Amino acid sequence: MKKTMKKIGAALLAAMMVMSVTGCSQGGNTAGTSAAGEGASGAGAEIAMIADGGSIDDQGFNQGTYEGVKQYGEEKGISYKYYKPVEKTTDAYLSAMELAIEGGAKIIVAPGFRFTEAMYVAQDTWPDLKFVLLDGVPSSNGDTKIGENTVGIQYAEEQAGFLAGYAAVVEGYKKLGFMGGVATPAVVRYGYGFIQGAEAAAKEMGVSDVQMNYYYTGTFDATPETQTLAATWYQNGTEIIFACGSGVGQSVMAAADASASGKSIGVDIDWAGESETVVTSAMKSLSSTVYQMLEKFYSDSFPGGENIMMDASNNGVELPMETSRFEKFDQAKYDEVYGKLADGTFKPLRDVNEEGTSYTLDQISDGTIEVTEVK
Repeated sequence: MKKTMKKIGAALLAAMMVMSVTGCSQGGNTAGTSAAGEGASGAGAEIAMIADGGSIDDQGFNQGTYEGVKQYGEEKGISYKYYKPVEKTTDAYLSAMELAIEGGAKIIVAPGFRFTEAMYVAQDTWPDLKFVLLDGVPSSNGDTKIGENTVGIQYAEEQAGFLAGYAAVVEGYKKLGFMGGVATPAVVRYGYGFIQGAEAAAKEMGVSDVQMNYYYTGTFDATPETQTLAATWYQNGTEIIFACGSGVGQSVMAAADASASGKSIGVDIDWAGESETVVTSAMKSLSSTVYQMLEKFYSDSFPGGENIMMDASNNGVELPMETSRFEKFDQAKYDEVYGKLADGTFKPLRDVNEEGTSYTLDQISDGTIEVTEVK
């Protein structure tokens, strides 16, 4: 990947899908529509978000990120806009960034690990801009570098998964399922944490008959195959499935809705409003993280050059207790478990060890519950 950018071609501009929202400082909030190169208002924006494909209501990273951008922009009267690249490639991401910069962007927020290479290039190409990369660190061909104009944000997904697994067992579920999308590090951490949380709760409760099916679908899209498999799991006795991926969640929730009593667990953001079957969601503090970074930028305290880990110690992960449909797992128990994660009493393993070697399911599970990897 070269560190110099070519101008965006007319064809790419015509294909670029953009939604703009202009803040109060520019005459009120006006929702734009898709247009060639820029929003229908014809204006750029100071705060730019580059979407990772999909939409900003995807029940995942795009939505959580955009909610933070929108909240800050509307509260502070600062213009904001999201740009939707035509494809999920580094070149397309960089083209969208260039378009945002031409529109007056001062800070660019990008959600997801797919942006790591684009951010690696962008931070040197536009040294006067500020960049926020969620769920990753700028890297290319094995080289990792965080510029002084960039901040990398990572999340302790294993802690969020741990909370969900622990709560599920305390709630009384004994036949669990985990369906991840693509086995990316974040998805694996969610799954491994889910196992370890379920085991911790089972130990404390003296429960010995908890079982879990564990599977990666290989795609983040909603598919008939995923829905059929989830339906089969429910028919065979699985009581609750942790769906790790927005499209995967759509398939799992559809299967749960069609079942007699199947339940589901959401991921990244709060899915409670998507289906009555959603018991809780293993959440990252996406919107609040974005809000915090924007606040630091506009107060001249931007933590450029840092790689920040968001975990229980800084309220970076959570279960949405106000909207969760728990009957037994109460706020007091949640606070107790959360505190143990924050102080290190509970320290679930991630996807790799300190030497960078990947863990296996056998190494993650201590045998307290029966984990069956579905091929």
